[in-house]
Amino acid sequence: MSLEVVSAVSNSSLFQPGFSLLNFDEHTFLFGQKGWPKRSCPTGVFLLDIKENELKMKPAFFSNDSCYLPPLRYPAICKLRDNAESDEYQYIIHGGKTPNNDLSNKMYVMSLISRNSKKPTFQCIEKDLDGDVPEARYGHTINIVHSQGKSMSVIFGGRSYTPLAQRTTEKWNSVVDCLPSVFLIDFEFGCCTSYVVPELQDGLAFHVSVARKDTIYILGGHSIQNNTRSPSLYKLKIYLPLGSPAVTCTILPGGISVSSGIVTQTSDTEFVLVGGYQSDNLKRLVCNTIVLEDSDIQIVERESPDWTPDIKHSRMWFGSDMGEGSVLLGIPGANKQLISDANYFYILRCKGEEDKEELTAQICSQMSSTEDPRDSTPFEDSEEFCFSAEANRFDVDDTDTYNEDDEEDESETGYWITCSASCNIDNNTWVPFYSTEFDKPAMILCSRGAGHWVHAQCMDLSETMLLHLSEANVKYFCNEHIDLNKGLQTPKKVVPLKKQPMKPLRKKTTMKLTSPAKKSFLRRLF
Repeated sequence: MSLEVVSAVSNSSLFQPGFSLLNFDEHTFLFGQKGWPKRSCPTGVFLLDIKENELKMKPAFFSNDSCYLPPLRYPAICKLRDNAESDEYQYIIHGGKTPNNDLSNKMYVMSLISRNSKKPTFQCIEKDLDGDVPEARYGHTINIVHSQGKSMSVIFGGRSYTPLAQRTTEKWNSVVDCLPSVFLIDFEFGCCTSYVVPELQDGLAFHVSVARKDTIYILGGHSIQNNTRSPSLYKLKIYLPLGSPAVTCTILPGGISVSSGIVTQTSDTEFVLVGGYQSDNLKRLVCNTIVLEDSDIQIVERESPDWTPDIKHSRMWFGSDMGEGSVLLGIPGANKQLISDANYFYILRCKGEEDKEELTAQICSQMSSTEDPRDSTPFEDSEEFCFSAEANRFDVDDTDTYNEDDEEDESETGYWITCSASCNIDNNTWVPFYSTEFDKPAMILCSRGAGHWVHAQCMDLSETMLLHLSEANVKYFCNEHIDLNKGLQTPKKVVPLKKQPMKPLRKKTTMKLTSPAKKSFLRRLF
């Protein structure tokens, strides 16, 4: 095993925990970029060129009949073939997080319809699902099994947000493990059926799954409920007879307690497991070989590469299967580089060039990322990648190569702006103030003029008011423009009231006089 350094590039900040790699015709594409797509690449999908240990990116395109595909992080992704021996395939994408941290329950089918490296074009179709539709989630896996001449998609694990009825203001965006149900999806008709397997007690997230024919092996995974990593090895066998499908599960010995692991395939029956975490804040630096033969699996420890001091001392790491026995690894470079979003990247090669051969088995693993403290304690969110790709070297025209320098600086136009004269939001010292915040401050649009964004905290908005404004269809004006807005408002036309003339009223006055007073009054009167 050899470890190579990939030179830092200006657009490496688009790589973040949760992105995916797609491989078509030995070309690798980035999906799930950081943030929403920008004008240089509105699709958010990039063709990658790794040449001479330098990474370049080129925008990809979608056909006019494609649906919109948001840049999803931590989705479940796998290849879909007509049969186990077919060379033609598409990609299935299910679930994941949007840049707004919303979760998706949609399923997409993505295929490459134009193989021109100068203008690669995809077609994306949203698949309609019916029946026991899996809830919106991320950190799960999807695999394709083949049995009795039929194929089905299998979804398991992951995390989702707490149901709305159970949310509180303090824990509005807290996450929970999904129920340990196994979902079978007939991809032709979109029918979903859930199965409860007694052997599966936890809805594991960021586990590794390897599928071969009608069998899926599930290894490791993190449970947020008890903050443990499963040491069990599960064998799911899917029977697809003419009638109803059947799902059986067997717990096998020899499992590994790991989450966020990366699996790369080195031969038809051999895989290598690298990366991940074995406990909180402790990376797993050991590598293993996984061998699948018929209905048997063997897991043995193998020689690890010579990890660099930066990798050893880094608190977290993330990575991806590049295909052909290679793995892309990354560590944060915030403390080492001037660009806070920059990362260091390495390529780990698990076999020599002469050992390359056609790979027929399918890998679908929630591949490594950092277990970022967001969902559990201390690793609330085992932020992982789900990659299945080959980053082979290929020549592409440097024309139209994506250059992040052409984009607007998010530090000036994004979350870390000086929104007002009293703004006190600092990228280096900011901590979440509202329960809905994760790694960026909450903002609200001021409707003055063309509109501009301000930090909710700088406007002294309470969390209740912020939630109300986000749900209500009303205009908001910041503290600096609220009075000015009132002054520029056209006064509403007031209809004058029609006054009725008042008529004099005669009132009868009754006076009760005593006898002496009555005599005096009568004298004055007459």
